[in-house]
Amino acid sequence: MMAMMQSLVALSIDAMLPALTEIGQDLGADQVNDSQLIVSVLFLGLAFGQGIYGPLSDSTGRKPSVYLGFSLFFCGCLCSLFSTDFTVMLAGRFLQGLGLSAPRCIVVAIVRDQFEGPAMARVMSFVMTIFIFVPAVAPTLGQGILLVAHWRAIFAALLVCGVLTFFWFALRLPETLAENRRIPFSFERIKHAVYEVCSHRVSLGYTISLGLISSAFLGYLSSAQQIFQKQYELGTMFPLYFAILALCIGSASFANGRLVMRFGMQFLTRWSKRISTVISLFFFLYVLSVGGQPPLWSMMVYMMAILFCFGIMYGNLNAMAMEPLGHIAGVGSAVMGALSTLISVPGGIFIGHSYNGTVIPVISGFTISGVLIMAVMHWVESKNDKTMKEDANPD
Repeated sequence: MMAMMQSLVALSIDAMLPALTEIGQDLGADQVNDSQLIVSVLFLGLAFGQGIYGPLSDSTGRKPSVYLGFSLFFCGCLCSLFSTDFTVMLAGRFLQGLGLSAPRCIVVAIVRDQFEGPAMARVMSFVMTIFIFVPAVAPTLGQGILLVAHWRAIFAALLVCGVLTFFWFALRLPETLAENRRIPFSFERIKHAVYEVCSHRVSLGYTISLGLISSAFLGYLSSAQQIFQKQYELGTMFPLYFAILALCIGSASFANGRLVMRFGMQFLTRWSKRISTVISLFFFLYVLSVGGQPPLWSMMVYMMAILFCFGIMYGNLNAMAMEPLGHIAGVGSAVMGALSTLISVPGGIFIGHSYNGTVIPVISGFTISGVLIMAVMHWVESKNDKTMKEDANPD
C-alpha cells in the first residue's frame, strides 16, 4: 500500500513522457518546448504541498491529510482529462502535484508510526524498491496506452490507479498517529523550521545541493522525450532507453545502501560529485565539438554514469541535510523538501525550454549544476573542517 502511494508520484510524471508532444499539439501550446511544462508544473505543485502536509498530518492525524491530498489529485486528474486548452491542462497538473505531495511526505511518517529500527528499514527498503521500479516501466505503460487509445486515456488510467489506492488506504489502514502524540498546527512552527534550515550552514548547503541536482534532472526529464524520440528517432523504443537510465538511479540507491556503512556519506558524496562533474566537463567539450549531436551510444554511456552518481548523492545529501534537524525532523523534512524543489523547478524549466534540437542544453545543465554543487559543498565542508579544528584546539 505504501509503495503504491509513493509510486503514484513517479507514475504521474513518467507515464506522460511519450505523450508530451501530442498533448501540446492538441491543446494549442504556443511553442514545441511548452509541452515540457506538463512535467515541470507538477513538480511545482509538489513543492508547495510538501511544506503543508507534514505539519498538518502531525496535527489532524495521517489519514485526513492523505484524504485531502487524494481529493486534490482526483480534481487535477479530471481537470487534465477533460481539458480543452493548454492552460487548463497545466492547472490540472499543478493540482495533481499539490495532491500527490501528501502521500509523498506522509508515507514515511506512517511507517515510522508503526515501526522503528531494522523493522522500519525493512519496510522502507521494500517501498523504495517498488518506487524505483515504477519510473522504469511508467513510460512503457504510457506508450502502450497511446498505441491503442487517445492520450486522455493516460489520465483516466492515473485516476483509476488513484481511486483504487485511495479505497485500499481508507478501508485497510487504521489511523497510525494516536491523539496524545498530535501537535497543534501552527504557521509559527513552519516559520521556525524554515529559519532553522536556512540559518544552519549544513542544512542550507545540502538543501541547495539537492535543489541543484534536481534542477539538472528535471531539465533532462522534461526534454527526454524530445531527445530520444525526435533527435535520435527512437519512436516507440524511447521507453526502453528511458528504463535503462531509470534503473541506473535505482541500482545506485541499492549500491549506496551497501557502501554507505563502509565508506560513509561524506566520502561517497564527495567522490560522486567529483566524478560526475569531471565527466560532464569533458563530455560537454566533446558535445560542442560534434555540434550537439553525439552518437546515441555515447549519450547513453554518459547519462548512465551521471545518473548513477546522482543516485548516490541524492540519498546521502538528504540524510546529511537532516542531521542537524533531528529535533524538528517531521516539519524540517517537509520544509527541506519544499525548498529544494522550489530551487529545482525554475532551473529545470529553463534547461528544458532551452532545448534546441541538440543535447547541449541538457549537458550544460548537468555541467553547471555539478560545478555549483562542488562550490556549495566546499562552502559547507570548509565550515565543518574549521569547527572540527576549533573543537580539537579550544585554546
